[in-house]
Amino acid sequence: MQQKTITTPERKNVALVAHDNMKPALIEWAEKHKEKLIKHNLMATGTTGNLMQKQLNVPVHSLISGPLGGDQQLGGLIAEGKIDVLIFFWDPFEPMPHDPDIKALLRVAAVWNIPIACSVSSANFLVTSPLFESEFERQIPDYEKYLQERL
Repeated sequence: MQQKTITTPERKNVALVAHDNMKPALIEWAEKHKEKLIKHNLMATGTTGNLMQKQLNVPVHSLISGPLGGDQQLGGLIAEGKIDVLIFFWDPFEPMPHDPDIKALLRVAAVWNIPIACSVSSANFLVTSPLFESEFERQIPDYEKYLQERL
């Protein structure tokens, strides 16, 4: 598939997701990086978003809970170009009934070439990068050309 270049804005749309066992780690991490995070638009799946909003006292747009379709909602927003960064603390030791949704979310994030952090260390690298607070260019699939070729 052909690619095109887009510019990700300085103020990004950041999605925050965590499995139940990882929610405390995500909240602790977010508290440490609150000053960087509040410069961006934050959204999260249901429970995570509500906990973060309560604990951090910052606005977080909450979708529905991950197992009820929130992961798929996020995937749709990524495909629409409405999410620029995904921070997803998933639990590698617990099988989840919605594992196929999680795999689909990570796949669509890779397809649309958005930065993904799945651990405290990778999230630290991501938010301390100069690119987190500036515009940057990234390659994404050129869906319009793809459609033209198929019709």
